[in-house]
Amino acid sequence: MDNRAEIRDFLASRRAKLDPAQVGLPSSGRRRVPGLRREEVAVLAGVSTDWYIRLERGHIAEVSDDVLDAVARALRLDEAERAHLLDLARAARPSRIAPRRRAARTVRSSVQWMLDAMTGAPAIVRNGRMDIVAANDLGRALYSPVYESPVAGAAQKQHANIARFQFLDPAARDFHLEWAAAADTTVAIMRTEAGRDPHNRALTDLVGELVTRSEEFRRRWAGHDVRLHHTGVKTFTHPVTGSMDLTFEAMDLPSSDTWGLNLTVYAAEPGSPVADQLALLASWWATTHTETVGDEGRAPADR
Repeated sequence: MDNRAEIRDFLASRRAKLDPAQVGLPSSGRRRVPGLRREEVAVLAGVSTDWYIRLERGHIAEVSDDVLDAVARALRLDEAERAHLLDLARAARPSRIAPRRRAARTVRSSVQWMLDAMTGAPAIVRNGRMDIVAANDLGRALYSPVYESPVAGAAQKQHANIARFQFLDPAARDFHLEWAAAADTTVAIMRTEAGRDPHNRALTDLVGELVTRSEEFRRRWAGHDVRLHHTGVKTFTHPVTGSMDLTFEAMDLPSSDTWGLNLTVYAAEPGSPVADQLALLASWWATTHTETVGDEGRAPADR
């Protein structure tokens, strides 16, 4: 795959973020562009300037992981950024990678059984393009504004898509109290997935749609930020319960033939007011959906 433009833009964006003083270089003197110069990165990485310029132009196929690690250190890349650089390099070497697994759009039955067994914590499984491909009842209750959104896809019998909801539905700014941070995270996850699975046509199509329809998405996508999303606290403002600060743990679900699935489980401290709000949410869902939902209440992959 020819991903030279992606490699060029990612490396240039990381270089632009570094102040010379951060890496022990003098910051005085006129600089035409922000951040480090290419020759400065080359010195820090222990390579020639011509070699680094060639690398930043996207000629990465013959570069070893050890040398890429040196570049990552020079650019002060974090864990997610380093992994993204290595993913971009692997995508440029199609003859050297293992047979490509398909992008995940469904879950195994055993995963759905596990979700359904979790009755006190909202849980969802999403893929790298931010489709909710499976959830338990409390997860569907928590994300009901996404499922009910006219633009997120569920109304068209597709997977409810968090990215479409966040960037195309004004209701997202009520649902996410810290909307900008949530939007940053969504785009960073999608950028990470694009580097990991550049052949994912569904992801490419969604990015094209959102770039066209949302200036907020377009600006963030151009930033080339990536992120590993493992743990933290999210604030949701649900129409039934009001504002809730929920702790989450997220983990990738391994599979031999697919990739891109991530399980996220939300929880509240036992006995806390937020735990009471989750109980209220569960009661609301059971009261309003048990008799009418049936298969229609599940994402297409859940059935």
